[in-house]
Amino acid sequence: MENRPAKPAAPVNLTEALASFQDVYSPRIVARMNDYDVRIAHTEGEHVWHVHEHTDEFFLVLDGRFDIALRDAGGVESTVALRKGDVFVVPRGTEHKPSSSGGSILMFEPSGTVSTGDRFEGELPEHVDSTQGRELV
Repeated sequence: MENRPAKPAAPVNLTEALASFQDVYSPRIVARMNDYDVRIAHTEGEHVWHVHEHTDEFFLVLDGRFDIALRDAGGVESTVALRKGDVFVVPRGTEHKPSSSGGSILMFEPSGTVSTGDRFEGELPEHVDSTQGRELV
């Protein structure tokens, strides 16, 4: 039996994909690559302080502004301000809290990664979806 590559998936237009839902901080999976999900999300308001102990988290700002507050092991906080087109990687084990005045992002994360990390701080706001990513419908 001959090994054949899997049939390529259809292209996904990110503008159309983002227009298909309105929820903020509720990532949609637009593609899978090896053991990774490519996810998109609308952003507005504050997320929660959280940490991914075993994986880095890649962000690409597609639109608007996206800030990421970071907290080091000593509890010292700093903020990275990102604009459209900016890329940033939060290193594994780093506590972080995204916030945005409105926009959209693309993320690469291992499949199964929960959007609120391995642990999060405080109550989960109603507008933050703790999910492993939702299928794009």
